[in-house]
Amino acid sequence: MNRTPYATASTVRADAAPADALGASAARTRSAELEKLIRDDPGRFRVLTGDRPTGRLHLGHYFGTLHNRVRLQDLGVEMMVLIADYQVLTDRDVADQLPRHVEDLALDYLAAGIDPARATVFTHSAVPALNQLLLPFLSLVSVAELNRNPTVKDEIAHSRQSAVSGLMFTYPVHQAADILFCKANLVPVGQDQLPHLEITRTVARRFNDRYGKEAAVFPEPEALLSSAPLLLGTDGTKMSKSRGNAIALAADADETARLIKGAKTDSERHITYDPAARPEVSSLVLLAALCEDRDPRQVADEIGPAGAGALKKRVTEAVNEHLAPIRARRAAYARDLGYVRQVLREGEARANAIADATLDEVRRAMNGHR
Repeated sequence: MNRTPYATASTVRADAAPADALGASAARTRSAELEKLIRDDPGRFRVLTGDRPTGRLHLGHYFGTLHNRVRLQDLGVEMMVLIADYQVLTDRDVADQLPRHVEDLALDYLAAGIDPARATVFTHSAVPALNQLLLPFLSLVSVAELNRNPTVKDEIAHSRQSAVSGLMFTYPVHQAADILFCKANLVPVGQDQLPHLEITRTVARRFNDRYGKEAAVFPEPEALLSSAPLLLGTDGTKMSKSRGNAIALAADADETARLIKGAKTDSERHITYDPAARPEVSSLVLLAALCEDRDPRQVADEIGPAGAGALKKRVTEAVNEHLAPIRARRAAYARDLGYVRQVLREGEARANAIADATLDEVRRAMNGHR
């Protein structure tokens, strides 16, 4: 979710996929095209991405999103990295220990390789103009459209709250403000997030149609579909901070060994890579392969008849070796929280300058319409 320079609506839309082509298959095809465009001219793109600060990030986050963010940053794409502290309230009554979680998230970002010289790291709550965009944006979508959003339906179904808050219901529009405040034109997402991004594209298109008569105010951001592998938690279910089945980036080597030792496998001794038939074993094989930058089938073949014990030993060694430099950097940053807070202050100052300029442009466009 980043910028400077960034592609505006006019520079991206010439070869952009139409809004009604954002189905999963079309999005995968377009993502392959976008990857080529990124390699050819990374400076035309600004990416908005981020996380909710609800606890330390884990290996699923690292291989699912963090690794890709660093890759895009290193290619020269401008990155806006949001710590979505306001969105913590979407599915919980209070935001417990939020300042500590914000710092934990910033530590994980820096340790993983997010470079504050090339990426803007900031929090929701520190950028008032971003959040003010929510009001005009809400006027551009109907209740029925929000009600139909399958991602929101799923989040509501799994909400911890007895009643759904207005913030949960309007979450996709708040996310649109996150993306459009900085005029991001590229958003890395998983397939399940495509409906959210389509709301953002709808908001941008309707605002431009209604108020941008002389020039479009917002780009219609495109999805860069993640090819991130699915890593299961140590209990064989979805890896999640709240389920206690994840290996945190900040975990030490002993804790990592303990968690992997207790990971769920199956009764078949011979190790194979078969995600459909043997999801738990295959997830462990995949984790070792990712850490070693190897093909998971080769890893499975090498372990073969040695069984689950040998598999877990291999995974433990691979994870600890891969994470060692990340953990060392995190520990160093944790000893200098003053620097981490400075990174946030500087990122928030940049984000505020961008948001203030965008809000002024929005006001001028809306007042001109009158």
